[in-house]
Amino acid sequence: MAGDPEKIAERLIEEHRRGTQFQPFAAAAGVASLTDAYAVQREYVRRLMATRGVGAAGYKIGLTTKRMQEMCGLDRPVAGVVLSDRVHASGASLALADYVRIGLEFEIAVRLARDLRPDGRALTLAEVADAVDAVAPAIEIIEDRGADYAALDALSLIADNSWNAGIVLGSFVKPWPDLAAAEATVFADGALIDRGFGRDVLGHPFHSVAWLAAHLADNGTALRAGDIVMTGSLVTTKFPKKSSAYRYQLGGLGAVALTIDA
Repeated sequence: MAGDPEKIAERLIEEHRRGTQFQPFAAAAGVASLTDAYAVQREYVRRLMATRGVGAAGYKIGLTTKRMQEMCGLDRPVAGVVLSDRVHASGASLALADYVRIGLEFEIAVRLARDLRPDGRALTLAEVADAVDAVAPAIEIIEDRGADYAALDALSLIADNSWNAGIVLGSFVKPWPDLAAAEATVFADGALIDRGFGRDVLGHPFHSVAWLAAHLADNGTALRAGDIVMTGSLVTTKFPKKSSAYRYQLGGLGAVALTIDA
């Protein structure tokens, strides 16, 4: 790539420290392909983990529904890394002031019981299910730094760790119900604000996991036992602007709660 991943990662670290608005940068920085973008992401995440003294808890997958792709003007899933110190339990409270603009995405999380490698072929849903230990309702926290979605480009988003700023986990459940049929309902201060279904994520959330396994294999790594995978939002991103209590219920899996403090 023409751009230097180390310099671009350093720039991202500084932009987050200063809380500057997200601006697409890939073309100007010489990030010309998905390979380039994920190379920057790896260096950015490496620096974050070194600075914070933490490891990776797993991965997020974004833009797995038509609604989310239309919202962001992109046509493919994206992946990012979830840092271990950014994993919260249901009932967590987060402050609006700690983010330029916080977004909430309502998902199905899976925890792997064993390593999952595609070995150059497409994984079946049964193979993914066999590797999954348990599933949970979960909320992804994103930090989009006030991005203009009309001007968004996939390469800049990916390089910025696909905007992951943490996750909030409900209780893991096994065995689990039919995830494709599971209905998601999202409430803010007791009022229903959106709903979706597990099938909205690539037809089944385990298709999302299979996509991630192939993506990681292409980059010389793999999903490991114990990894948590956020499979993608079942509804469009919500952007809190005031103190609010969110509750996300997922049929057959329970609920997860998050409070936003202004």
